[in-house]
Amino acid sequence: MTAGTIAPIITLRGVVKAYKTPAGDFFALKGIDAEILPGEFVGIWGKSGAGKSTLVNMLSGVDHLTRGEIWVDGVAVHQLNENQAARWRGSNLGVIYQSFSLMPSLTLLENIMLAMDFAGRFSPRKSLERARELLEEVELGDHARKLPADISGGQQQRVAIARALANDPAILIADEPTGRLDTGTAETIFRIFEGLVRRGKTLVMVSHDPSFVQRYSRVLWITDGQLTAQPAAGLE
Repeated sequence: MTAGTIAPIITLRGVVKAYKTPAGDFFALKGIDAEILPGEFVGIWGKSGAGKSTLVNMLSGVDHLTRGEIWVDGVAVHQLNENQAARWRGSNLGVIYQSFSLMPSLTLLENIMLAMDFAGRFSPRKSLERARELLEEVELGDHARKLPADISGGQQQRVAIARALANDPAILIADEPTGRLDTGTAETIFRIFEGLVRRGKTLVMVSHDPSFVQRYSRVLWITDGQLTAQPAAGLE
């Protein structure tokens, strides 16, 4: 690396993922090579079944690759076992899902504090203060004591973003975070993401929404488990 060159925060080298099926191995990813720099807002696009969510699961350590290497902020994710990956993910990544994945029996505050507890960073006073600050940041401070069922889908996604920020990760990974939201609410969520990138976060987002495609720093197009130089026809 030459002087002044920015090192990638995410590196994928020859990433292959195969699933066992009765008909033989199904290759969801077929040798992905990519680099993502700190502070980038990268969109991942492709048809359903192209390998987008599989790629996200590889990046976050939720699933194990078959071959290749994944390095995230200096960590060899491909070498982590399941328990190590869970601990690393809780402390170093913010992951946001389409389904929100909030605990239904916990208040919004408690959902955010739970992320700190999982990462071993729970402190009764400090965690409560941090959770309140994050809810204020996503404009839900007045709803802190409500349960997820008491607020709208868009509000739940904002809580999920606040939870993803609980441990102040450098990297956020979002898998179809606006997929279940109306256009106006999706725009609100996307603006929150843009604000986080302006503050120095690195964000990788899977999306089908064509209104966002020009607003990413860069787009990785994926077709049949491989990166392509341009969008595939007929994106869903």
